[in-house]
Amino acid sequence: MLSNSIKEATKSAHQQLEVVVVKKLKAIRSHADYADLLKHFYSYFSTVEKTIAPYITTEVLPDYSQRRTSIYLKQDIEALGFSTQELPAAQAPEINSTIEALGALYVMEGSIMGGKIIVQMLEKGGITNGVSFFSGYGENTGRMWGAFTEVMNHHAPTEADEQKAIHAANETFSRFGDVFTSSLVANS
Repeated sequence: MLSNSIKEATKSAHQQLEVVVVKKLKAIRSHADYADLLKHFYSYFSTVEKTIAPYITTEVLPDYSQRRTSIYLKQDIEALGFSTQELPAAQAPEINSTIEALGALYVMEGSIMGGKIIVQMLEKGGITNGVSFFSGYGENTGRMWGAFTEVMNHHAPTEADEQKAIHAANETFSRFGDVFTSSLVANS
């Protein structure tokens, strides 16, 4: 089952990204620092969303329109008094199928699971505005994750399908890490 194998197969890439993000989180001392972190997430998530859009339809994921998207990040940035005019450069993984798109979405949806911890870290630093993205689905987080993994499992009936999703997820983790070392570019 993909939901079991993908977690183990992406563990290293996930941990590498987590080190980068946690370091950035621990360095937050102001709303500007936090907005900078959000800009990295926004740049990458909005890029990946555009890439997976042709493959993640309501026929594939019926509740997709109810899921947390990069628009929450943009709203959080603006709630802190900043804009998305200049963002770090971001490159999405190559996606050519629904199962690859679901592999990429696995990374994005999975970021919700640690959101509660991030919100608590921010609160300790006095940051309580602009946390809608990391607040995820609130008490529905577990249910939404379960619904997503059920869809992902359904679309990966073979080992070859699982490998495509795993490859896309690993690429998604890796390229997300790259965003934290990229330079700013103007956003049109």
